[in-house]
Amino acid sequence: MKSPKKPAARRPTRIVKVAPVTVQEPVIVSATGILRTSIIGIFLMMAGGALYFAQDLLIPLCLAFVLSVLLSPIVRGLLRLGIPEGVSATLIVLTLLALIAVGGWSLSGPVSQWIDDAPRIGAEIQQKLTHIRGWFGFVQQVSNQVDQMAGGTDPDVMKVVLKEPGLLKSAATGVPEVITKIGLTLFLLLFLLASGDLFREKLVKVLPTLSDKKRAVHISRDIEREVSRYLLTITGINIATGVMVGLGLWAIGMPNPLLWGVLATFLTYIPYLGAAIGIALVGAVAIVSFDTFAHALLAPAVYLGVATLEGQVLTPMIVGRRLEMNAVAILVAVAVWAWLWGVIGALIAVPFLVIIKVISFHVESMEAVGRFLGARETSPAEDTEKAA
Repeated sequence: MKSPKKPAARRPTRIVKVAPVTVQEPVIVSATGILRTSIIGIFLMMAGGALYFAQDLLIPLCLAFVLSVLLSPIVRGLLRLGIPEGVSATLIVLTLLALIAVGGWSLSGPVSQWIDDAPRIGAEIQQKLTHIRGWFGFVQQVSNQVDQMAGGTDPDVMKVVLKEPGLLKSAATGVPEVITKIGLTLFLLLFLLASGDLFREKLVKVLPTLSDKKRAVHISRDIEREVSRYLLTITGINIATGVMVGLGLWAIGMPNPLLWGVLATFLTYIPYLGAAIGIALVGAVAIVSFDTFAHALLAPAVYLGVATLEGQVLTPMIVGRRLEMNAVAILVAVAVWAWLWGVIGALIAVPFLVIIKVISFHVESMEAVGRFLGARETSPAEDTEKAA
């Protein structure tokens, strides 16, 4: 008798997971993105035009705003001592006016002498650099040949030469405009300092939600604290730089060392470009002032040494990592603002960058802007290696 067959054992089923196949779709630029980019570009161009054509009003306003941010802690400290804001603001503005008057009066003599001697200095520089010009004589020859090929020697062609006004006349015509801007700046500064926290209070009342009010208060306080700390620190560093430049140039016998020290103090507010301008000016005057070319090279060498010490040691060590800025962003900002507003624009470019960076700390949508304006970020591995 046959035994019944046992049912065959079922093999365990294996589940094989297949990775989904992704098909890369072509990227289609939407019309909304193009429209948004176009609107932003048009807005930037219109804003640049408005900044350029309205500079007579905007320059005093921006200078007054930056100075008010710098001097507001002083007004607030005097208020704790019982001195009203209007009185302290008046005292501060009168002190600034006295400093400007004394500085302008003490430096007017050397500056006017420089303006008068500018043609003579230029002629002497050309005479002392004749051997250097000889190295590049072929450039003049090529230029003459190009003029001849372009018909520059044709007697029938009438040449019109526009004579530009001299340095003395240009400076004299620009003095009333400078005085007007200084007066308007100090007048606006007086009202900004006397108003105290009025602008902050109005801003808090206008904002709709409680979170927006708190954020606005934090942003305004951080801007005031960080910008005033930055400007005070940079001012101290710049004064020390001017003193070292003045003493160094005095030691080697450079004429008007006080004027060079003051000029170096103000030029140091312009990152990178200010030092280059100061070195070029000192080198040009040193060539005229000293008998030998080797002695003349000492003056720009002294300025270069002090500028290197300031830019590579003092400023990074004292300013700190929090407000250390991206060098590319600084150069771009200085170039753009100098193109728009001249020297004043170059001076206020970095404080504006500091304000934007402080705002980016509190606004999530501006985090990318804050990272771009910041210095190079170190990775945790690099920090570990430095610690080791």
